Amino acid sequence: MTNNHEDTEEETVCGFKPVSQHAQKHLNPRQIEDYRSHRTQLIRWMDQVGKNPEQAEGYATETVQQRAYRLDKFYRYVWTELEDGYTTRITTDHADEYMRHFAIQDHSLSYKTSVQKGVKTLFKFQSFQNQSEVEWEPDIQFNDDSASHNPRDFLSDQERRKIREASLEHGSVPHYTSVTPEERDKWKAYLAQRFGKPKSEIGLEDWERANSFKFPSIVNTSLDAGLRPVEVGRAKVSWVDLENHVLRIPKDESSKNKGNWVVSLRQQTSRILAKWLEERQQRDKYGDSDHLWLTRHGNPYGSRSLNRLLDKLLETAEIERENITWYSIRHSTATFMAREEGLAAAQSQLRHKSIETTMRYDQAPVENRRDALNRMG
Repeated sequence: MTNNHEDTEEETVCGFKPVSQHAQKHLNPRQIEDYRSHRTQLIRWMDQVGKNPEQAEGYATETVQQRAYRLDKFYRYVWTELEDGYTTRITTDHADEYMRHFAIQDHSLSYKTSVQKGVKTLFKFQSFQNQSEVEWEPDIQFNDDSASHNPRDFLSDQERRKIREASLEHGSVPHYTSVTPEERDKWKAYLAQRFGKPKSEIGLEDWERANSFKFPSIVNTSLDAGLRPVEVGRAKVSWVDLENHVLRIPKDESSKNKGNWVVSLRQQTSRILAKWLEERQQRDKYGDSDHLWLTRHGNPYGSRSLNRLLDKLLETAEIERENITWYSIRHSTATFMAREEGLAAAQSQLRHKSIETTMRYDQAPVENRRDALNRMG
């Protein structure tokens, strides 16, 4: 691959010069050095582990070069059009603005799709750097069907019900008093392995922990609210209004940061959340945290941990599907809410547009949306 850009430095990374001449025109010498360091880390990460960090699998050299080149253009757009000069702190708002800019450009769908993939790779790199999960769900989706499939295939209404049921079954154990001493001994061995502690230390508390309402509350709330992975991670106890069966998501805590949201929940979901909140108070790791859910390691949930959970639920539910991710839950909620109650209800429930668009379409009462959730299962 040949790119028509060079810089004055001799050093290359993966056969690619990190700082283009076009970028240098916008930077002073110290900014050039900072940008070179940032870009070098990014390019090496793409080359060595970017495709699959968990298995240390990198992208092909040509893919690395293409994405590095296109991301350089993205950075320059941020500096000149969205910010007052140089920065490497790229946000999802920057990315959405760039996609809106790109949508009206005279480029092929295939090219627009490849640009969007490059920007998604950048957020994947940020997650790796910060040991966190930076989530970006583009407002505008470019998808070249000839080159790829849509990974956000949605769940059918029957599959949604099966996943709800699987969340109640997954990881559960029989009631402590309902098994014989021999069976109890076998279950203790299972729990010892599951919780990583000696069998002799397994007690009633571990038995109750195995039958936790954490996973059912995550799954049912996400199915109702169409929660993005980042929203599961950010969810706070203060969001939950059990009396009115809603989530109240403040503007400064919403993933798109555009407005306050009131999201309807089924009464059954509220009951499950009530049980989880009562249980949560007994968990030491939540003592100084307002996070509604934390992983067993005490971290907020993100795409990887949620997709692993969903894989287990699909297996429990005996659903054999490919390309199902946590976003498939959100997609299905939007699809069926629109079918049951119309576009206004779907946009209100899914928090899917800018605040101006939401205000224009927000006609469906919370009660009507709850009725739709009950029919959807």
